[in-house]
Amino acid sequence: MNPKMSELRKKAMALPLLPGVYIMHGKDGGIIYIGKAKALKNRVSQYFGSQNNHPEKVRRMVDNVDDFEYIITDSEFEALILECSLIKQHSPKYNILLKDDKGYSYIRVGAGDWGKLSYVLQKADDGALYIGPYKSSYYVKSAVEEANRIFMLPTCSRQFPRDFRKARPCLNYHIHRCMAPCTGRVKLSDYRESLDQALDFLKGGSSNSIRQLTAQMEEAAENLEFERAARIRDKIAAVKKMGDRQKVVANKVLDEDVIASFQNGGKTCFQVFRFEGGRLFDRESFIFDSGEGDTEEFLLRYYTLRGDIPKNIALDGSFEGLEEVGRWLSERRGSKVNLTVPQRGEQAQLVAMCRSNAAEALAQQKGATVREYSVLEELKETLGLEKLPEYIECYDISNLAGTENVAGMVVCKNGRPLRSAYRKFKIKGFEGQDDYASMAEVLTRRFEEYKKAEKADEGFGRLPDLILLDGGRGQVAAVSAVLEKMDIRVPLFGLVKDDRHRTRAVTGEGGEIAVSSRRALFAFLSKLQDEVHRYAIGYHHTRRKNATLRSSLTDIEGIGEVRAKALLKHFRTIDNISKADLQELQEAPKMTREAALAVYRRFHPQ
Repeated sequence: MNPKMSELRKKAMALPLLPGVYIMHGKDGGIIYIGKAKALKNRVSQYFGSQNNHPEKVRRMVDNVDDFEYIITDSEFEALILECSLIKQHSPKYNILLKDDKGYSYIRVGAGDWGKLSYVLQKADDGALYIGPYKSSYYVKSAVEEANRIFMLPTCSRQFPRDFRKARPCLNYHIHRCMAPCTGRVKLSDYRESLDQALDFLKGGSSNSIRQLTAQMEEAAENLEFERAARIRDKIAAVKKMGDRQKVVANKVLDEDVIASFQNGGKTCFQVFRFEGGRLFDRESFIFDSGEGDTEEFLLRYYTLRGDIPKNIALDGSFEGLEEVGRWLSERRGSKVNLTVPQRGEQAQLVAMCRSNAAEALAQQKGATVREYSVLEELKETLGLEKLPEYIECYDISNLAGTENVAGMVVCKNGRPLRSAYRKFKIKGFEGQDDYASMAEVLTRRFEEYKKAEKADEGFGRLPDLILLDGGRGQVAAVSAVLEKMDIRVPLFGLVKDDRHRTRAVTGEGGEIAVSSRRALFAFLSKLQDEVHRYAIGYHHTRRKNATLRSSLTDIEGIGEVRAKALLKHFRTIDNISKADLQELQEAPKMTREAALAVYRRFHPQ
């Protein structure tokens, strides 16, 4: 807790209700945070009030504030421009929405005869050849990967000629992506020729590379070097194929930037595609906490840092200050900048592709795919949930005529099974068959464990985002009463099956919601319901089998439940027990000579 909190709050309450920029200073006097506000008093005073609603990053920042200053502006837009300029100038520690960490990239050719082709962010004094610098790391990375693939150059960590014939060639050799010099059968002259061709391709582009390769192929054919000519012919085909793929993106594309965002789970990702000369030459992703910035703020910060502003910028949505941002960009560029929100045609398709990549980047950060994320988004909308159900618990009861009552809990995290969090329950509260009471007991025990456990990322120490029950309104009503009694605020629904035992609908307190028409969601819920049923019934079969085995032993005089269980654990099967001699039985855990003799006589009556 900041000892100067009350003093800082008093100073904040004296600020004017005007737009401006506030600058937070740390104990050493340095600037640690810069922000803008529509009304300075309201915004700055929030920092020094209750800390319960602040994210952890904000709480840490507030704890380090020693003083603050402010600058009044004529409008919120001016405040935003000033904020961007000051952030670029001072790079404060806690301004992490967007920083200019984009350095230069180089193409590296390793030293020695068998040098490899790679891309790096910094030059080193290691004797290697460095080509560059290039501003776009995306372009360099993509180009080097393409060159290595087309010209079949190695990308592994093996060193040549040191590692010749020391191991089998890797998968890249078998799928024709590497010539495999590790086998020791590749001539140095052939390797150097491929490396030189790759460098020509990187320096001159695909068109120039095709011309040079064609000339080399014709020369090889004239010299009757048909194998070499065939290899060059395959490389030409690969270069042309890559060029055809690029034309799909490059067709009629303006020199422009395409910017789109995707928001979910408290995070927002902005994706930027940069086109130049009809080609995608760069792309960038920025992920930050939702609420830290909108499209207007992102544009101003991004182009404050990047400087090279294109003539055309396509966005995935409009906002209130679009015209002001357009004028500001035009002033910085020195000519008109067109800000558009395309609704149809190729431009709209590019924006949609950009947004899909933003969703993919956000999903990958959470350990999921776009498809899994999309299903969770559809589940959220279908059930009317407040947030994405990233952590789902599903329950099922299994018994046979009221015997060996058990339950299974399976967990789905980010759309995938989390088997380490699966749990089994033996129903202890009653005998006989009562699925409603069984569900109530299981959920009661589960949340009793939650209240005893420390908060965790998974397991009983975490509250799920959604609870699903294998059952209808009766199960939902029984568990709803438990959650209300224990003051647990988690959305609860049941999975209803049809007469073919397939998931038909989701039921809650408001009635049934059909899901059969939504293929992705239907498949996801059906798979989840099948998984929890498999898990619960598997546990039930295990307990029934053990109970049957134990009962065949408990019929023997002197063998009760404890000894029967110990015998099964020690010998594993009834067959092993029947084959054991008297000495082995007597040495088993919890056995006496009399008990061992009784067991031996049961299986050896003669």
